[in-house]
Amino acid sequence: MTGSQLVNGLAGLLIITSFLVMSAKKPAASAVHYAIQSIVLVLIFVALAEIKHSPELTVWAVTATITKVVLVPLIMYRVLRNLKDPDADQPVIGMALTILASCALLALSYFVVMNVKLPVVAHLKPALAVSMGHFFIGLLCIVTHNNILKQIFGYCLMENGSHLSLALLASEAPEVVEIGIATDAVFAVIVMVVLARIIHRRLNTLDARKLMSLKG
Repeated sequence: MTGSQLVNGLAGLLIITSFLVMSAKKPAASAVHYAIQSIVLVLIFVALAEIKHSPELTVWAVTATITKVVLVPLIMYRVLRNLKDPDADQPVIGMALTILASCALLALSYFVVMNVKLPVVAHLKPALAVSMGHFFIGLLCIVTHNNILKQIFGYCLMENGSHLSLALLASEAPEVVEIGIATDAVFAVIVMVVLARIIHRRLNTLDARKLMSLKG
């Protein structure tokens, strides 16, 4: 198996782990699945570093291991695991329709990417299509769930998709760019989980629709 085939294959695993994140009933399970997805993302960075002979991507892999594999899942697991609201758990559409919509987004992304002529991703177009589709799957998770916690995980999926796109298209970006992206992601998750905990404690809900009561 060539390096490009390995990257494209690992990119496909990201989609599977995304479905696991979205379908998990408990926040703790979603956090574990997100950690697994982040491990796959780190492996992609390592493989890309070998293909492109990019020491910058090696640094990206180390940084992503610290932030995405350890810090972010640990924060979400510890803070969100005891938050429950059965009324907010019902998604806008069922999982079967979510999978169909995700497949449509991936197909559209693949169609768009196939018309892109960039030497840097000549043999990595499936991975680039997955990165684009992954971003929109995260957005789909946000708009099809009323549960605030699922929306937080949707943001994390979007961030992983954009992170992979950057690694594929700008592998020689300075390490400070990667550190900045990773740091922003950690602080964004901290802010969101703290807000979710405050909302649950004060309003006893995780349903985004009920936050309309804050108007006025």
